[in-house]
Amino acid sequence: MVPPEQPLTSTDQIQNLILESADFEDFLNELARFSAHQVAGEGDDALCGITLLRDRKAATIGWSSDSAREVDEIQYSLSQGPCLTAAEEEREVHVPDLLEENRWGPDYASAVASHGLRSVLSLPFHLQGEAKAALNLYSDVPNKFDERATAKARGYTREISQALRLAVRFSLHTDSAANLRATLESRTIIDIAIGIVMAQNRCSQEAAVSMLTEASSNSNRKLRDIAKSLVDSVGGAGTRTHFQEPGQLKADRTA
Repeated sequence: MVPPEQPLTSTDQIQNLILESADFEDFLNELARFSAHQVAGEGDDALCGITLLRDRKAATIGWSSDSAREVDEIQYSLSQGPCLTAAEEEREVHVPDLLEENRWGPDYASAVASHGLRSVLSLPFHLQGEAKAALNLYSDVPNKFDERATAKARGYTREISQALRLAVRFSLHTDSAANLRATLESRTIIDIAIGIVMAQNRCSQEAAVSMLTEASSNSNRKLRDIAKSLVDSVGGAGTRTHFQEPGQLKADRTA
């Protein structure tokens, strides 16, 4: 009698993803999608992003959807948020309901909630010195990540930490490292745009991020595209960019 095949463990499935992925970026995006499904439960998915901290820079290097990447980038723009805290301090961070959250100020909570999300769970990976990273889970349901879901996510993150550590180490010693570096460097355009808005409107960093986020939401364009348009608009001599109305970017060419 042939014994029944044992179900694949998460580690086995991650190893298969590594073997089947075209490159490092493809693997990380597949890992984020796989993680979202594994942690959220049967018939339900969460949004998932993977944050990497390296060389004093933070970036989402894998995402289950564009929305997951967008809400991660809100935190990077503000230099604070649950995923950054989880990665930097290597501890779990749970946000049961964004509408009742104030640990990172009102700008973070309102910006993420504007994407229709209500709860967040961030868990650190243990990369043992290679870098720091965190798994970021978002749900449109408040109190989605209860004790059972958190325990499941904790065990899953611990189980796949070694696979991620090996993937990061490998990427940094191959041509695939260019994908990682490009992802980290792409955040520069957003930081420049924030500085432009702060200078032109004489406002705080938080207010500048809020303006850019609102412009992104109102125009249904990605935050990085809004940022690039803004930076491009001031690239020529005599160009001044400002917000004429809340959420609306305008570039005027002075005489």
